[in-house]
Amino acid sequence: MALVAGGTRGAGRGIAVQLGAAGATVYVTGRTSGSERSEMDRPETIEETAALVDAAGGRGIAVQVDHLVPDRVRALVARIASEQGALHILVNDIWGAEIEWNRPVWGSSLDTGLHTLRLAVDTHAITSHFALPLLIETPGGLVVEMTDGTDEYNASHYRVSFFYDLAKAAVNRMAFALGHELAPHGGTAVALTPGWLRSEAMLQAHGVTEATWRDAVAHTPHFAISESPAYVGRAVAALAGDPEVARWNGRSLSSGQLAREYGFTDVDGDRPDAWRYLTEVQDPGLPADVTGYR
Repeated sequence: MALVAGGTRGAGRGIAVQLGAAGATVYVTGRTSGSERSEMDRPETIEETAALVDAAGGRGIAVQVDHLVPDRVRALVARIASEQGALHILVNDIWGAEIEWNRPVWGSSLDTGLHTLRLAVDTHAITSHFALPLLIETPGGLVVEMTDGTDEYNASHYRVSFFYDLAKAAVNRMAFALGHELAPHGGTAVALTPGWLRSEAMLQAHGVTEATWRDAVAHTPHFAISESPAYVGRAVAALAGDPEVARWNGRSLSSGQLAREYGFTDVDGDRPDAWRYLTEVQDPGLPADVTGYR
């Protein structure tokens, strides 16, 4: 029994579908439902994700929730408790913010920056506050805090802008703190990052589809290390199915790292290791070459 908070698109959708493929019932939440769109103004909906969960072999339940509104989250968890009686997996993948790229704090819009923090940090805290009392009723619960960048990478690299950098560091730290709080109840919390994700928005930006994504490598060579949302979804499914998942408690993990550990692949059969590639190839300014990294 899983809740993927922020499952409309991207990594959240990939995770929900792969949990469905493992047979899970998945509550998929987000703000874009039917004809109503969030501020991201994209066409993907929570209903589409729920249908994909069904098609994968699970049961998808779409619930429109703004995770900045405590009463909406409280009602969501009450509904899960009433309908399912338990919650075993919580994935906090809520984001949905426009990013101001490469701007210092004094050159950023304060309203936009603070809203970014609210969408990236407050939503996760609010959701955990209401969902974890239900999750800890059953020993073995798993919380996955989705972020961008491993703790190690983010500690030594400036990430895009002041507000983005702060948001991603905060989510990594959330997993560390939750790990301490869940351990006495038999629960596990981890932070998890995909690599260069071929989300719907990223594919659109490069003018390709999932079937033709390699065409983008001609003009963006490092895109060769990219991965589908299914890859990080398989990472979460592997964690959820691991009877010894507590060994990861409080840790910062990546999809590529877990692929090596659990043996799963991306949809093309490869195992891209984006964060090692960034550190060893892209950041030093070397020519794009994914040999040994896929």
